[in-house]
Amino acid sequence: MEPTPVCLIIPPSPFLLDERVFPFLGILKVAASLEEAGYPVEVLDLSKIRNFLDVVEDYARGSKADHFALTATTPQFPSAVKISQAIRMVRPDAKNIIGGTHATLVIAGMKAAKKSGRVGRAERDLIPLLQHFDVVVSGDGEKSIFGALVPDAPNIIDGDDRSSPYFLTNEALDATPLPARHLIDLSTYHYTVAGAPATSIIAQLGCPYHCGFCAGRASPMLRNIRMRSDESVVEELVGLYKTYGYTGFMFYDDELNVNPGMVSLMEKIAKTQRDLNVTFKLRGFVKSERFTAEQAEALKEAGFSQLLIGFESGSERILRNIRKIATVEDNTRCVDIAHAHDLTVKALMSVGHPGESTETISDTKRWLLAVRPEDFDCSIITPYPGSPYYDQASLFGETPDGRNIWKYVIEPTAKEMAQGVGWSDVLYQVEVNYAEEADYYKGDPDDGYVSHVWTDFLNADELVTERSNLEQDVREALGIRFNPSSPAMLYEHSMGQPPPHILRKT
Repeated sequence: MEPTPVCLIIPPSPFLLDERVFPFLGILKVAASLEEAGYPVEVLDLSKIRNFLDVVEDYARGSKADHFALTATTPQFPSAVKISQAIRMVRPDAKNIIGGTHATLVIAGMKAAKKSGRVGRAERDLIPLLQHFDVVVSGDGEKSIFGALVPDAPNIIDGDDRSSPYFLTNEALDATPLPARHLIDLSTYHYTVAGAPATSIIAQLGCPYHCGFCAGRASPMLRNIRMRSDESVVEELVGLYKTYGYTGFMFYDDELNVNPGMVSLMEKIAKTQRDLNVTFKLRGFVKSERFTAEQAEALKEAGFSQLLIGFESGSERILRNIRKIATVEDNTRCVDIAHAHDLTVKALMSVGHPGESTETISDTKRWLLAVRPEDFDCSIITPYPGSPYYDQASLFGETPDGRNIWKYVIEPTAKEMAQGVGWSDVLYQVEVNYAEEADYYKGDPDDGYVSHVWTDFLNADELVTERSNLEQDVREALGIRFNPSSPAMLYEHSMGQPPPHILRKT
């Protein structure tokens, strides 16, 4: 019996300034695995579609798929819930599946809470996942999707465990097919690196560090580094160049230089360009305290023009509270190395950490003005499920309208106390309904940011003001322009069929 089509859905991301920049490669990897196994695959890409529920209803009504599988980050989850409701309304016979980082983080946080004996917030976050979806997939999706498709699939498929057959080792990751980019209209995604038409690529998975604000610290999938072979990465670059004409590539690895073989990979990428007689323009992330002149030279030779670096703060106190490992000195040295090798820097900064104050934000401002990055981004922290800020917080009280307030306390380590660091800093968090709210994610500078966190020194409104002042002052002083947003497209459902640039079927 021929398998019925599987419809994979990419929800919109209305919280982003422009949704059609990079496609979601994770779900396209799942699509490629399904195609390799003989499944007909449909991909419904709702990125930048304003009235996306009209698309979903029309599409589900006419689709032959029995399974609709969504991916969702935490900010995308409210849209994912609405999509599931729309599918159930017109196709109550179909199975709705959800995977991606939000599902993974919630289940990882729940397991970590049970293991430590803490009261787990994530157990409550699991309720809407199970309420709106028939199967919740945690961890890598390339193999676990097949467990979700069987008729008697359990409500939760946990592939986020190193002992699970669904967990991808280095070898298994390398053996999975490349993302099925042919199932979306890649021409509607627009991005450039140093003027070259560009798209994204992922050469490795996972980050081993312990930053308190970072989700996934309890998730093996997100904590364990999994690396593809150099040959696989080069094969993908060459394929994208020959098939689509791309000469620009954004490496979306968490940190390129956690790979001890990064220099060797860059040398192979440089050689590939010489063999093809083409020049690539590259961009990606590095970890500041691991950055070396040898790495900078190799990155430049391979075609990198800009590095994105999560410095987060210019305050030594905040960097300690974050458990960033890097110091202000490390971060300054990193920028100096990049500039010495003609690499521009985009500094990724954030405010709202435990102990944040006008003084620590002033430290960040002074540091940015001193090192002069070519670009920067500053967001307000929101504790996500799966982050220490979220998972290790304790119930503190309630707001006047009955929302829970949680309190995260960072204590100095024994080593820090021996060095004379004796404070305990606090971060307060108001409960966020992740099934309905997404206003916490970055923000449109025209409409303003919101903060769901505060400290002993700055309330939520003051954090918003301080962030805005920092952004304005630094951009003005460094002459850094802010890129305007791009409006969403409108689905012309009244014409009776979706336009081809929105939907593609095999």
